[in-house]
Amino acid sequence: MAREISRDYRGKNPLIIGVLTGSFIFVADLVRAMEVPVTVDFVDAASYRATASTGEVAVTRNPGLELRGRHIILAEDIVDTGRTATHIMESLRQSGPASLRLCTLLDKPSRRTTKVQIDYVGFQVPDEFIVGYGLDLDESYRGFPDIYTLNTPASNTPDSQIRQIQTRPNSPR
Repeated sequence: MAREISRDYRGKNPLIIGVLTGSFIFVADLVRAMEVPVTVDFVDAASYRATASTGEVAVTRNPGLELRGRHIILAEDIVDTGRTATHIMESLRQSGPASLRLCTLLDKPSRRTTKVQIDYVGFQVPDEFIVGYGLDLDESYRGFPDIYTLNTPASNTPDSQIRQIQTRPNSPR
């Protein structure tokens, strides 16, 4: 993914905007693997409580950098319903970027309720609750180095209820 983005943005110094908190590990690995200079900022938005979508997108932090005229790539940890990505993309479009694209580590198209164009996808995942590599359940499991599904979506799920589905790529290249 980093090579593809680097090829597409050669000479453009893109601004990567990560969606907190789930994307922070992915964004760190992605920008370190990029072959072009990038700038990084974050937006803090959420639409989940425990394992269920609330149906509402709450933005608690907007990017702090100037966005007008920039080549922006919104970096999501996972796109499932599409509501959060769509909400943030609409907001970013209002700032007048030179270009705006969406990349996601994980895509869960089976849950899509909102049409969203994803320009760069790492992996497609099943319709199960995903944790690890930055993704959480009530702030637990973010530090797992790989990507897992929870078989029993409850807080304090025993490790025996977690199934590894994807090893963390050594590099998003």
